[in-house]
Amino acid sequence: MSEALKVPTMAEMMAAGKSPEVLFWVGCSGSFDDRAKKITKAFVKILNKAGVEFAVLGTEESCTGDPAKRAGNEFLFQMQAMTNIEVMNAYEVKKVVTACPHCFNTLKNEYPSLGGDYDVVHHTQFLKSLLEDGRLTIEGGKFKGKRITFHDPCYLGRANNVYEAPRDLIKKLDAELVEMKNCRKKGLCCGAGGAQMFKEPEKGNKDINIERTEQALETRPDIVAAGCPFCNTMLTDGVKGKEKEEEIEVLDIAELIANADDL
Repeated sequence: MSEALKVPTMAEMMAAGKSPEVLFWVGCSGSFDDRAKKITKAFVKILNKAGVEFAVLGTEESCTGDPAKRAGNEFLFQMQAMTNIEVMNAYEVKKVVTACPHCFNTLKNEYPSLGGDYDVVHHTQFLKSLLEDGRLTIEGGKFKGKRITFHDPCYLGRANNVYEAPRDLIKKLDAELVEMKNCRKKGLCCGAGGAQMFKEPEKGNKDINIERTEQALETRPDIVAAGCPFCNTMLTDGVKGKEKEEEIEVLDIAELIANADDL
């Protein structure tokens, strides 16, 4: 990350005798994928602007085990999960925020039974709470009046019933929120869930991400908003195949807020 970004690790915080308000769980995608790193940076800029005392695990963070579990390797999942839980419990972690719905779902719903009990929130929920507490203010900026459609990530929406937080943030940007025909509880998968991100699709007539991208384009959006790095990849790939590619951006909610404020 660039020098300008303040990203303390949990180890540094503890060495200074401090306990952060929240642990930011970056996730594999947010750490290693070049596109997702931009989402990570945008979110960190917002946290710094809002004065949130946060920390990351840095090299002590490992994959949550979501892909292993979804692919059916329960043994590998439990090994990965226990490694993370030991680290987090040693740091007495209480609250975790992550920009990845896969990490969010796994940390929130799969870790408690293995001894990892934390207050886990998605970054859109956390950003909304910062707004409500008056720690963060956002205005439309360059997004005022833009048509934005939001794609519900499966692990955020249907798996955990988080629908309103991302939409409330889009409305705060003074943008026009336009819904796809499949949204909220009827949202359509981007095609990368259940560890499908890491394999080629089975033979068929059309890839899921193309179908979902077409649904998004039907709303005639200026921007397709996402709340998941996997969804972002799949929708970006989908948009690339369409002729109006240069006009439509696929952006994470955190990027929308950071860009609106020119952070």
